[in-house]
Amino acid sequence: MAIMIKTRGEIEKMRRSGKAVWQVLEEVRSKVVPGATTMDLETAAEKMIADMGAKSAFKGYNGFPCVLCTSVNSEVVHGIPSARRVLREGDIVSVDCGVILDGFYGDSAVTIPVGSKVQPGVRKLLDVTQASLEQAIQEAQVGSSLGDIGAAVQEMVEAAGFSVVRDFVGHGIGVKMHEDPQIPNYGRRGQGVKLKAGMVLAIEPMVNAGAAEVKVLQDGWTAVTVDGSLSAHFEHTVAVTEEGPLVLTR
Repeated sequence: MAIMIKTRGEIEKMRRSGKAVWQVLEEVRSKVVPGATTMDLETAAEKMIADMGAKSAFKGYNGFPCVLCTSVNSEVVHGIPSARRVLREGDIVSVDCGVILDGFYGDSAVTIPVGSKVQPGVRKLLDVTQASLEQAIQEAQVGSSLGDIGAAVQEMVEAAGFSVVRDFVGHGIGVKMHEDPQIPNYGRRGQGVKLKAGMVLAIEPMVNAGAAEVKVLQDGWTAVTVDGSLSAHFEHTVAVTEEGPLVLTR
């Protein structure tokens, strides 16, 4: 495993790519309304990325056709935007976006409720998943271990009665979208790689309301819960620094 340590200057560049991702996701969030299609979100994001002078990290990656992953309800990750996929009141949509700016990647995801009528159980799923990400970020300290990050997610999610997806994990990020190490959303405290200043991690809890099992549909991309339960996904790109974790995608 070759973990790339970034200089302060490189982290500063990654902060720019991270901010670009944040801006795209904020723009997309404003477009998530009943009656919109996931292709509407894609079109807005693609224009904004081009206007920024950035490049999509996703489009063309292993043949993926779009700049966003849009995963609705029981879709966990890697959903493909479509003009036929209409968002309805009460749905949830996970939007994952990555860009390349000055040769460095930024990657972030958010799950957004559609409309104003959010069921309490759905709100709890979103809140717990987002809180588990924040808890994991707090563990991204010099001297901590990858197991501390995974355990922080797993403990919070399972205490709430939800389950952690195990088939997909977070990852190192920098001049490539996926660098070492892999970052599971489960684990044992104190286990695994020790964190050093200059590591940059994409931490991304994927949490199912029901069982953890997922399967990939015939399109070769879209992962869904096997039991049809809802799934939420939140992600930030985080630098490990001597001063503590620095979130680059806010």
